[in-house]
Amino acid sequence: MISRLAKFAFLAIGTGMILAGPAHAAQCGNTGAGFEVWKRQFAAEAKANGIGTRGLKALAGTSYSTRTIAADRGQKSFKYSLDKFMKVRGANAIVSQGRRKKAANAKFFARLERAYGVPAGPLLAIHGMETGFGRFMGNANTMSAIATLAYDCRRTEFFTGHLYAALDLVDRGIITSKTVGAMHGEIGHTQFLPGSVMRYGVDGDGNGRIDLAGSQWDALASTANFLRAHGWRRGAGYQPGQPNFAAIQGWNAASVYQQAIAIMAAQIDGQAG
Repeated sequence: MISRLAKFAFLAIGTGMILAGPAHAAQCGNTGAGFEVWKRQFAAEAKANGIGTRGLKALAGTSYSTRTIAADRGQKSFKYSLDKFMKVRGANAIVSQGRRKKAANAKFFARLERAYGVPAGPLLAIHGMETGFGRFMGNANTMSAIATLAYDCRRTEFFTGHLYAALDLVDRGIITSKTVGAMHGEIGHTQFLPGSVMRYGVDGDGNGRIDLAGSQWDALASTANFLRAHGWRRGAGYQPGQPNFAAIQGWNAASVYQQAIAIMAAQIDGQAG
């Protein structure tokens, strides 16, 4: 079900699906050899757990993604020093563009802060860090990426829930079998995994639907909703050691990423940092 929130008409997805995923017997694998057999096993379980025709058809159309496996095994930038990480990720450009976007959309960001308590800086720092403000949201097939990681023995437990969420999102018409995103199945301007779309996705532009790839406003509102759900306290600081840094930690587990977001956000918001 879809329900409206507050006077800003932010739209939230109901979470009838158990995102952790039910216990399953489909056999995981470490190469693509068993992927088709696993798909058939998983489809039978998914059908028994309420996934509909559209979701099952999308699952059937997935293929084993060697690019996703390579990306999953080769995440190197999070091992950089903070200084190198910020240079590699273009922190100065993110701050400069973030300040311009904050000024150009002041009413929107003020509305978000009233609704969620989250100021513009952290939202724009995340937007810039994740996709260069929407310039590159990925070119990997979302369903194939998520299915591959749910099948891969290394990530089965974590990604099974996201696969169920993705199948449910297809059933609801929020994504399709052709949706593309990042290598791990993240979607849209700020790169939400399917389970996070289910839990935190909101309609930030008031058009009655959620589209995190087509609407930066939906993505930014959803990011604010995510941070609030992870303990963001209105008016509190968000640097390391301050109350809201824990919410930034909830967004990404890498320490260097968390610190970079806090520094860039402060600079965008006109604070020392």
